[in-house]
Amino acid sequence: MRIVKGVFTLFIAVSLLVSCGGENKKDKENFSYESKSTTSEKETDDPNVANIVLVGDDLMKFDKTEIKAKSGQKVKLTLRHKGKMDVHVMGHNVVILKKGVDITTFAGKAALARDNNYIPVNSQDIIAFTKTIGGGQITSIEFVAPASGAYDFICSFPGHYALMKGKFIVE
Repeated sequence: MRIVKGVFTLFIAVSLLVSCGGENKKDKENFSYESKSTTSEKETDDPNVANIVLVGDDLMKFDKTEIKAKSGQKVKLTLRHKGKMDVHVMGHNVVILKKGVDITTFAGKAALARDNNYIPVNSQDIIAFTKTIGGGQITSIEFVAPASGAYDFICSFPGHYALMKGKFIVE
């Protein structure tokens, strides 16, 4: 009986050591949900280019409500989605609208354009837009800033425009 008890105790002790110990902490320390920087996010050294980076998240927020450039200046706009949710659940894009465009009306049309990145086909209301991305993704576009003024920018994914909006100030 002592031998059985000893073998059983040894078996339990070894099982505990194997299951609880020897954790590989390196794997956990190096793990990250966010994507690594890519060349599409790298800023240019050209002083004539306005590098703008907007970050969206799973809480339907942009990190900035105001972005700026000079009229006629080349703009490189980069959108980073730091969330984890899929593009079909919590997709984000950036749409810069022309002056005078009603955001609610535009967003209603955009919500119906799922197959076109939530951008109404042949819309005359847009200055520039990014593709729609999901958590951990990055996208960039380049365009020339329009005439001086204040322009609205939004995320046109259904329902997001109420929280994900801001002003593009062109000086």
